[in-house]
Amino acid sequence: MTEEILQETTEDDICVVTFKNGKTNSINRQVVERLGQIVEEANQNPSPKGIILTGQGRFFSSGFDLPMFLGFSDLQEAVDFFEIQEHVLTSLFACKKPVVAALNGHTVAGGLIYAMAADYRIIKEHPKIKVGMSENKIGLSLSVAQHEVMRFGFDSNHKFRDVMFFSDMMDVFRAKELGLVDEVVEEDLLVERARQIVSMWIDNPGRPFMRMKQMLRKDTVERIKRKLAEENWHEGLKNLFNSEVRQALEFVQAGMK
Repeated sequence: MTEEILQETTEDDICVVTFKNGKTNSINRQVVERLGQIVEEANQNPSPKGIILTGQGRFFSSGFDLPMFLGFSDLQEAVDFFEIQEHVLTSLFACKKPVVAALNGHTVAGGLIYAMAADYRIIKEHPKIKVGMSENKIGLSLSVAQHEVMRFGFDSNHKFRDVMFFSDMMDVFRAKELGLVDEVVEEDLLVERARQIVSMWIDNPGRPFMRMKQMLRKDTVERIKRKLAEENWHEGLKNLFNSEVRQALEFVQAGMK
C-alpha cells in the first residue's frame, strides 16, 4: 500500500519522492514511516546523492491526514503517532545529504512543515497555488519538532509570528518574500532545478556540504531531542479531542472532498 501513496524514483542518482495520497497528498503514518526509511537509507549509503520531495497533481501536500486525526481513539494513540512523526521530521531535517522540496502545488499545514525541513525550496509559478499554515485557525498548535523546524526557516520572529498566528494563505511570490520558498520557477523547470541544486551542493571533493549542514543544524536537532525528553509535550495533543477543534477538522475535511 505504501507504493500507492509515496512514489520513489531515481534520477541522476537522486531519490525523487512524490507524495500521492488522494487528491491532496495528505500525510499519514505510512507516509511518515516510509519517509523515515528513505532518509535512513540516504544517510547510510553513498547513494543517493540527495532527496527531492515533490507531489502529484495540484497539491504538494495539504498536511496531515484529517481522518487519521479524527480517528484517534484516545490520547495514547495520538502520542504513538506523534512520537514516530517527531523522530522522522527531525531525521529529515538532519539528513546528511541535500534535501530539496520541489513544490508543485498547494503547500499547506503539515505539508509546509515537511517542506521547511528541506535545505532548499523551489515552487512552481502559478497564480492559484497557495502556501500557508492553518493550524492556529483550527485550534492546533505545533509539536516540538514542528515548531523548531518552522522557526529555523525564518530569519526573524516577526515573520514566524505573521505566518503562524495570522494563518493566511499566500501566493508563491508572497511566500518567497517571507522566505518560505527560495525560488519561483516555471513548471517544466521545477524538478530539473531541484536536481541542479542537489548536484551543485554535493558533487564536490570530499562532500564538505555534509559537514557544514551538520554544524548548521546541530543546535536545533539537539534542542528538539532535549525538549522531547524533558518536556510534557503530550499535553498539546489533547486539543485533538476538543469538541470545537474536532468540528473545525471535520469542516476542513468536508471542504477537501
